[in-house]
Amino acid sequence: MQTRNLGTTGPAVSALGLGAMGMSGVYGTADRAESIATVHAALESGVTLIDTGDFYAMGHNELLIAEALRGRNRDSYQLSVKFGMLRGPGPQFGGTDGRPEAVKNFLAYSLTRLGTDHIDIYRPARLDPAVPIEETVGAIKEMIDAGYVRHLGLSEVDAATIRRAHAVHPVADLQIEYSLISRAVEADILPALRELGIGLTAYGVLSRGLISGHWSAARTADPGDSRGFSPRFSSGNVEHNLALVEALRRVADVKGCTVAQLAIAWVSAQGDDIVPLVGARTRERLAEALPATELVLTADDLAEIEKAVPPGSARGDRYPSAFMSSLGAGN
Repeated sequence: MQTRNLGTTGPAVSALGLGAMGMSGVYGTADRAESIATVHAALESGVTLIDTGDFYAMGHNELLIAEALRGRNRDSYQLSVKFGMLRGPGPQFGGTDGRPEAVKNFLAYSLTRLGTDHIDIYRPARLDPAVPIEETVGAIKEMIDAGYVRHLGLSEVDAATIRRAHAVHPVADLQIEYSLISRAVEADILPALRELGIGLTAYGVLSRGLISGHWSAARTADPGDSRGFSPRFSSGNVEHNLALVEALRRVADVKGCTVAQLAIAWVSAQGDDIVPLVGARTRERLAEALPATELVLTADDLAEIEKAVPPGSARGDRYPSAFMSSLGAGN
């Protein structure tokens, strides 16, 4: 497994990271034993970066990750943790909380659930519009100085917010959705990151399975699967988007790889400062994703991919309308 640095101040991590959110029910029921086996398989394959959030099933995901990592050398992996999303019983979201006292409270719970004495990269999941980013970052800086956090990260914020945060404490990376059908980051955010020496961890590289090559228009989301509420999976949009996938499949067939591998490799090819996160819930999906790190895309390959899936060609927002306003970039 190759490694990449998260910006000029962040750690060296595996060139592919594992996003654990799907292991806690957001895409329907997940198998606990298989999830843990998938984490183990990722670590044994050289994956070192594991991404979670304290609000993923209200702590379930952190406890799952802690179980999977038990007995492992703490220096052999990096934990990226998002915080600040407020939840209620059931599926309700209650906004965000970026107050300094809340930052420290969230961190204390995460450290306990994860069974660790430090978080490698700690980041607010979304910007709290009621709290200046300088205050939120200032609290994380205090926790870095105290040894509880190693690096500052951000998530789904715009270029102006990145600059304000970076002025308080160096930002290691921004986590944001980036895929062949979600390219809004390219306009202003990615240039700002590169100017400041900040890395990018890209989630949604397969657009929640939509461009994995495994989804079909006839498939319906299972109970509890958030894709049932996703505009890009809705009737009318999904058929159009899957036509793009079929165009991509033709390129993948020529290249001798799967659609998922091609989509992951495309994100990776956008720069050595980008680390794709794959949300594999099973060893089978992980095994498919891993060869993408070795897939070399030529200029001709990238041109063919661009023809198959031109920028802005997808239909539907990447989140339901109620969540779009909290994002630092559009689609």
